[in-house]
Amino acid sequence: MATGGTDRGIRTDDLARMRVAYPAAALEEAGLAGGWHEQLAGWLGDAAAAGVPEPNAMVLATADAAGLPSSRTVLAKGLDSRGLVFYTNLTSAKMRDLDVTAFAAATFPWLALHRQVHLRGPVALITPEESATYWQTRPRGAQLGAWASAQSTVVPDRRALDVALEQAAARFADVEQVPLPPHWGGVRINPVSVEFWQGRPNRMHDRLRYQVAEDGDWTVQRLAP
Repeated sequence: MATGGTDRGIRTDDLARMRVAYPAAALEEAGLAGGWHEQLAGWLGDAAAAGVPEPNAMVLATADAAGLPSSRTVLAKGLDSRGLVFYTNLTSAKMRDLDVTAFAAATFPWLALHRQVHLRGPVALITPEESATYWQTRPRGAQLGAWASAQSTVVPDRRALDVALEQAAARFADVEQVPLPPHWGGVRINPVSVEFWQGRPNRMHDRLRYQVAEDGDWTVQRLAP
């Protein structure tokens, strides 16, 4: 008899039997791009071409002053040799964590492709000019939402959020371009480690990691699965 489940949910023994075979092609050192950001751009392109929903979605992990970790999904919106950029409310829980530790980790989980990318490193705010440039590309509704939501704070009910959005819409009703909020901007993760994970048969996965050395040069290391 199954344990640890209900008629509506999955059973514990079902979880124990869940597994997927990974028949994907090998990930070899010789096939890697010269830099981590070029390799990541290539894999992002593969995920987009394969129809992966929101291929730029990544799980962002932070920790508070007590070391308690948190994770959530955000969207990567910038990538170059300097790092990976996402945008957020600068008063949010994630930013309070980052203000304390100044480090983050992120994972791109492209499950349909049997691929993952893990990166970690220090973070820093991008310039207001960079944030403003990206802000102009956001839909008006998303811009109003950034003004309306005091992200991560407790609200009494859903209606409170709807009212806040209505108030933001009324506030900027006669404004052609919604201005950039002072509490909103971009954060760049400048990775010191970027791992590319490719699922392989028998759980003998390929894991290749770009690792920065003390002199600033990057090396590629193969990790045991």
